[in-house]
Amino acid sequence: RNDRAVQPPTGRIEENHTPGWSPIQGAFWRAGGIAADFKHEEVLPRFTDEAIAVIRRHAAGTQSGRQPLFLYLAYPAPHTPWLPDQRFRGSSGAGLYGDFAAMVDAEIGRVLAELRRQRMFDRTLLIVTSDNGPVWYPQDVQRFGHDSAGGLRGMKADAWEAGHRMPFLVRWPEYAPAGAVCRQVICFTDVMATLADVWGLPLPENAGADSFSFLPLIREPQRAEPVRGPFVMKSGNGKLTLVRWGRWKLIDGHGSGGFTRPGFRRPEPGEPPGQLYDLAADPGETRNVYAQHPQIVRRLSALMKQIRDAPMSRKLPLPEPLPAPSNADSRR
Repeated sequence: RNDRAVQPPTGRIEENHTPGWSPIQGAFWRAGGIAADFKHEEVLPRFTDEAIAVIRRHAAGTQSGRQPLFLYLAYPAPHTPWLPDQRFRGSSGAGLYGDFAAMVDAEIGRVLAELRRQRMFDRTLLIVTSDNGPVWYPQDVQRFGHDSAGGLRGMKADAWEAGHRMPFLVRWPEYAPAGAVCRQVICFTDVMATLADVWGLPLPENAGADSFSFLPLIREPQRAEPVRGPFVMKSGNGKLTLVRWGRWKLIDGHGSGGFTRPGFRRPEPGEPPGQLYDLAADPGETRNVYAQHPQIVRRLSALMKQIRDAPMSRKLPLPEPLPAPSNADSRR
């Protein structure tokens, strides 16, 4: 609390696994130090309790109710260990993972209910998102009839879309149109510039190297003009880099780059050196069109290098849009 540990890890706990799941799923935790009264199943509600206490202290100490509050609630869930309490066990049809995700939803609901009680709900910019894709194997999809990645390819840490393409929900009455869907690409790094924009503050010269404000998209979700430059990211195992610009995505090698096997492999004889996907036509990344679009590959490769070499990508000019594939290319 307040940037300080409240108890030392005086005890020790052994590694734990759940029968019927992979070693890194279920009620999995690693061996290590632990505080005397720490209980894994109490962590999620405790985070909520602490957040509610912050909201109450803020409301009690603010006579006008209009002093600003910034609350960053970083739940460690639905990461493992998956420990839904009895109210949620068996509720989802997707095993421990689905039940724990339902519990996360309920805990967020407790926070929103407190904002309503304190008459702050309709004056709050609320963002709900997650940090990476699921650890959910093909056998889990078959067993539960549930695709946690929603049809996207891969899982956590992958360069493929399921590794890093996350839900991003925004609620802001009077500013964000309710029920709207935005198709533009943003990145978590953009939250910094966006909040500065909300408060009408310029970013310091050397802050937010890769941060672009998406405030225009909150106000106008159907806006056509991009608010940020190309998105460049290393995969979880560090062996692949991807760049996304418009409908096109280039990965500079083969394999997943993350938890899906193989994480990395050499090209087969006659195979192109990397992966190119037209995400507008093929969001599931089922067709590698690297060989069919050499000009797109060259332009994306140049953009990737430019952004990697630049100290601050937010100061680079936005590149020209990449063209859609021609009908002839689409038939090949």
